[in-house]
Amino acid sequence: MRTVVIAQEENRIDAKVMAQAGEIIKRGGLVAFPTETVYGLGGDGLNPQSSRKIYEAKGRPSDNPLIIHICRMEDLQTIVKEIPDEAKKLAEAFWPGPLTMILPKADCVPKETTGGLDTVAVRMPSHKVALAFIEAAGGFVAAPSANLSGKPSPTLAKYVVEDMDGRIDMIIDGGNIEIGLESTIVDLTGDVPMILRPGYITQEMLKDVLGEVTCDPTLLDGDCKDRPKAPGMRYRHYAPKGDMLILEGSPEAVVKEINQMVEASRAQGLKTGVIATGENADKYCADVVKVIGNRSEETAIAASLYRILREFDDEEVDAIYSESFATDGIGQAIMNRLLKAAGHKYKNLWEDA
Repeated sequence: MRTVVIAQEENRIDAKVMAQAGEIIKRGGLVAFPTETVYGLGGDGLNPQSSRKIYEAKGRPSDNPLIIHICRMEDLQTIVKEIPDEAKKLAEAFWPGPLTMILPKADCVPKETTGGLDTVAVRMPSHKVALAFIEAAGGFVAAPSANLSGKPSPTLAKYVVEDMDGRIDMIIDGGNIEIGLESTIVDLTGDVPMILRPGYITQEMLKDVLGEVTCDPTLLDGDCKDRPKAPGMRYRHYAPKGDMLILEGSPEAVVKEINQMVEASRAQGLKTGVIATGENADKYCADVVKVIGNRSEETAIAASLYRILREFDDEEVDAIYSESFATDGIGQAIMNRLLKAAGHKYKNLWEDA
């Protein structure tokens, strides 16, 4: 298969390109497209064959549900059995935007799209290219992130090309992605709304709208014996090729421990890398030191994370060490992704003090 790559800017959307991309979806093909969170791999959300193609292209387990992306609020009623008041409130507050809601599915949504579940995950992205593409495609685009399963999600089109060239019909290159982490997922099918995946829309923001909102206890605890509520969160995600370890402690202790581990890894002939904050970057002795941002700039940290993980792969880094981050606000999402990337390999230096 030949994959066509076409650039599109939010302020200069070509209607002919959108129509071409939409026709690919309508005939059962796949198109990668930019959103405000990460690049998505789109297919017809109401066509079971398209969903099967998405799983095949990604190498994704078929029990990992896909998110259906819509471009109009009124389309929600087509794919869900009912719209609860909580969903209306959240849509008014955060749509279009980086929030996914889980609701009981309508019969028109195939279980191939929902991973066999009777619920459907839905969101309306805010990226103008995404909205134009979804409309041209018929309004219901199922899309996970546009990467091979397990790898870091792409925030640049070149990484979509790296993973998907020859596997899909088209890639819409929308440039660099703004947010850089996947949407927040909130389950509205239980008695109390529950966050199944943290993101840019934080628990505090959701509480401001709904009141009580809980979190799946497995989000930051690799030792938790519960099964993740979201099937996709059972799998290793966002992982670079190199082994990765996260360290928490005082800045001085973390720098000292990481440098000792770097020296030990080098002695084994390994190429080393560090994910560092701007405050500490010049203190590390690794082969590759990536500045993810200053601690006061959490949105910048979130936007840089997947790019940095991909760059470590580009530079063939074998052993990666990362500072840890606070777990409130968007820090919860940052740490969730880092822990998944590291396979929950984590060292708490406070306990050793």
